[in-house]
Amino acid sequence: MKLDRIRKYYYLRFIRLKGDPRSLAFGTAIGVFVGLTPTIPLHTIVILLLAFLTRTSAIAGILVSVIVCNPLTYIPIYYFSTIIGNAVTPYELNWEKVQAVVDALSSSPGFVESFNLLAGLGRETVVVLLAGGVIFALPFAVASYYLALRIFVKIRAKRQAKHILN
Repeated sequence: MKLDRIRKYYYLRFIRLKGDPRSLAFGTAIGVFVGLTPTIPLHTIVILLLAFLTRTSAIAGILVSVIVCNPLTYIPIYYFSTIIGNAVTPYELNWEKVQAVVDALSSSPGFVESFNLLAGLGRETVVVLLAGGVIFALPFAVASYYLALRIFVKIRAKRQAKHILN
């Protein structure tokens, strides 16, 4: 029951976003992309920076990132990032090290503690996780752009039709 209520809340927040459909869709894609990368304590900062640089919706990006990256998805995100990163980089990262990081991040440390934890991983670990995360997230981000664009264009059309009738 509670999950259904949370889902409905985020759905309503998403469809009530106002703005240009392309800007909202691109912001959504940024949120999906960043949300699916293993950079948990930096998501909001990265989304705000990318949204500012691309002049897209930061609100859409942050909202979608919260939906995509949550306690239920931490482990799969890090797992797939590790598998893909090991395959495309010359480094080898074992799952036990990643699991220790995920457990530490899941215990809700503050921003500084999370940042220090990630900074202490070492260059090779960061390269594996980021390379794997980017490759993992990219197809989802592209697909989410086109899906969100369709949704926001339909929402805009309904709003305009409703406005004309009133």
